[in-house]
Amino acid sequence: MENSRTLKGTIEKVVYFNKENGYTVARMTPERGSRSVTIVGHLAGVHEGEQIRAQGVWEENRKFGPQFRVTQVEVVPPSSVEAIEKYLASGLIRGIGPTMAERIVKRFGMDTLRVIDEEPSRLRTVQGIGRKTLQKITISWEQHKDARETMVFLQGCGISPVYASKIIKQYGSDASRIVREDPYRLTYDISGIGFKLADSIARKAGIPHDSPARAAAAALHVLAEDAAGGHVYTPMGTLVEKCHTMVELPMPAIQDGIAMLLNEKRIVFEQLNERGAAYLAPLYVAETGSATLLKGLRNSFKLLPPIDTDKAVRWFEKRHRMRLNEGQRDVIRKAIDSKVLIVTGGPGTGKTTIIRALVEILRAKKQYVQLAAPTGRAAKRMEEAAGIPASTIHRLLEYSPAKMDFLRDQTNPLDCDVLIIDEASMLDVTLLYRMLKAIPPEGSVIFVGDTDQLPSVGPGNVLRDLIESGCADIVRLVEIFRQAESSLIIHNAHRINHGDEPLLPRGDDALKSDFHFIERTSPEDVALTIETLAAKRIPDAFAMDPLFDIQVLSPMHKGTAGVADLNLRLQRLLNPNSSELLHGSRTLKLRDKVMQIRNNYDKDVFNGDLGLIFSIDEDDNQVVVDFDGRLVAYEMSELDEIELAYAISVHKSQGSEYRAVIVPIMTQHYVLLQRNLLYTAITRAKELVVLVGSPQALSIAIKNDRIQRRHTRLAARLKDDSPTRGRLP
Repeated sequence: MENSRTLKGTIEKVVYFNKENGYTVARMTPERGSRSVTIVGHLAGVHEGEQIRAQGVWEENRKFGPQFRVTQVEVVPPSSVEAIEKYLASGLIRGIGPTMAERIVKRFGMDTLRVIDEEPSRLRTVQGIGRKTLQKITISWEQHKDARETMVFLQGCGISPVYASKIIKQYGSDASRIVREDPYRLTYDISGIGFKLADSIARKAGIPHDSPARAAAAALHVLAEDAAGGHVYTPMGTLVEKCHTMVELPMPAIQDGIAMLLNEKRIVFEQLNERGAAYLAPLYVAETGSATLLKGLRNSFKLLPPIDTDKAVRWFEKRHRMRLNEGQRDVIRKAIDSKVLIVTGGPGTGKTTIIRALVEILRAKKQYVQLAAPTGRAAKRMEEAAGIPASTIHRLLEYSPAKMDFLRDQTNPLDCDVLIIDEASMLDVTLLYRMLKAIPPEGSVIFVGDTDQLPSVGPGNVLRDLIESGCADIVRLVEIFRQAESSLIIHNAHRINHGDEPLLPRGDDALKSDFHFIERTSPEDVALTIETLAAKRIPDAFAMDPLFDIQVLSPMHKGTAGVADLNLRLQRLLNPNSSELLHGSRTLKLRDKVMQIRNNYDKDVFNGDLGLIFSIDEDDNQVVVDFDGRLVAYEMSELDEIELAYAISVHKSQGSEYRAVIVPIMTQHYVLLQRNLLYTAITRAKELVVLVGSPQALSIAIKNDRIQRRHTRLAARLKDDSPTRGRLP
C-alpha cells in the first residue's frame, strides 16, 4: 500500500470498541517514543496491555487530529517483565487483576506466559489463587488465546481485519477450529469470501490438495457461480469439467467430492435423457415446488361472484372517461375465470391501465386484491397507478429476522382473493416458490410483465417458462395507445425490439424530441460527454435533479465509461461534500447516491433499493442511508452491501423508471451489446433517453437478438411429470 508504515508498541487504552464489527479506537505507546498515538481500525482480539505490530497509514482527522489507520495487525508477545505484568493487569484474563498480576510475574518472571499456557496448575503456588480462581484463569486464557490465534492466522493468510472480524463473530470460540479444519465452510457462511481465498487458507492449514472437501467446495462454487449467472442447474458434464479446470484434480477425486455433497443432501442429481443435471438443493426444491404449487393452484376452485365483464368494462370506462382496447378487455374477461393469468406487452400497451381496471372492478365485487412487485420502486409505481397499497414481494411475505424465514406460507397464507404481480420478468425461481407457497388455494394470481426485457438477476427464466409451459391463460397486449405513439422512446423501443434502427430526430425536431443519439468514438470522449450531460446539460435544459431524476445505465462494470469509472467521475462532479469515509479502495461521501446490492432481511432493504447517504459517523465508523425516508444504519463490515449508484448496470435498473436515462454504447462493450439489454435500458426512461457512443455499436446491439439460454426445467415440469432423481453415474 502506498505510504504504508509499521508501528510497534503497547496498547495503553481502548477508547472505543464496536463488538459488532471489531472497529476500535485505541491509544498506543510506540516502542520508540514516549508519547502515545491514536490508532483506529478493525482490531478485534486486541486488548489493553498487549504489544502489537500494526501496518497502516497516517491520516488527519478533522476533529481528532493525526491518527494511524490500521490495515493489518499482529499481537506480539510482551518482551519484558514490565510489559507482561501490564498485559495481565489489564483485566483481559478473568481472575487476574493488578495485584494478582504483580504476584504472578514476581513468581515466574519472563516464564509467566508459558506457565499460564502450558502448566497452569503451577499458578496454585501463587498466594490467592485457589481451585476456582485457577479455573477462571484457565478458561479465560483459552478463550482469549483462541481469538488471538485465529486473528493472527487469518491475517497471515492474507485476510483483511474486516473479514477476520466477521469470521470470529460468526463462529465465536469455534472460529480457530473451523477455519483450520474446514476453511471451505467460509464460502457458505461469510459473505464476500469465495473459493480462491478459502483455498488459500486451506493450503496454509495443511489440508491435502486432493481432499474430497476441496473438490466438494469447488463444485459448490461452480454451482453458485452458475446460479449467479441465471442457471437453475448445471449439466453434470459441465460441472465436472469446470471443477477439473479450477482445482486440477483427477476426475475420480472430483466425483468423490460431488458424491460427498450428494450424501450431505447439499446438491441434487437428476437424470435428463442421456445427461445429468446438478442442482443446489434449495434451487431444486424451488423449481420442483413451484411446478407442484402452480399445478395445484391452477386446478383448485375459485371463489368469485358472477361478473358481467362487458358491464364491468363499461363501468370502468365511464368512471375514467376512456376506452379500453380489445386486448385489455380480454384481460378482464380472462381474469374473472382464470386461476393463473399472464399479461404481457411492451411499453405503451396499457399494462398499467389494466392493473387499475382489474383492481377497481374486483374490489367493486368485494374481492380482496393485493399488489406486489419484486422491487420497491416498481411497487411504488404500481401503488400510484392502481390507487391502493402495493409492496415488495419480500415485505408482502413478511420476513422474520428472528425465525430467518418468511411468516407467510401454506400454514399462514396471504389474506387475498387475487394477487397481482407487476414486473414479473424480474421473478427468479426462488422468489416464485416462496410467493406461491403463500397464495391460498382458493386464490388466483395475475402476472404482468414484458417478456422482451432482460430476465431476472437471480436463477431461472420464470415469465418465459410460464408462457412456454402453457400452464396459464395468456393475453399479449400489442396495441400502442395514441398518447404513447408521440413518444420516440416508446416508438424506438418497439423498433429496436423488432430489429429495426431507431428513428433519430434532426433539426428543429431534435429540440422537442425525447430520444437522442450523440455520436462519440473513443471511450474517454463518451465518458466526458456523459459527465457534461448528467451534471449540466440535462439539468439545465429540462429542469431535472441530477441525483433523483437522471440515471446513467452502462452495459459493463469495468473499463472507461463502465459503471465503476462513471461512478467515480459523477461522484466528483455531483457531490463535492467533504464529509467522507474511506472503505477499502472506495470513498463514500455524505449525500452520495448508493444502491443496496444484496437482500438484507434484518435491515428490510433489498437488492436494487436506491438511497442517499444521510450521515457518516467518523467516530463510530457508521454510515446511515436514507431509503425513501427510512433510515438504515451500516457498520463498517456491512458497507460491502452498498455501492455508488450515480451509474448502475442495466440489469440493476430492472423494475425502475427514471425521468431521464443516459446510456453509453461502445464497441468496447461488445460482449454485452444485446438487443434485449438495449431495449431494457431504453424502457427505463419516462421523459428522455440519450445514447452516447458509436453507430456501429448501436447497430451491433440491435442485430444481436441471441438470448443466453438458461438451464431451467420449470417449463418442462409444468408440462410433464418430473423425471426420477438419480445418483452419480
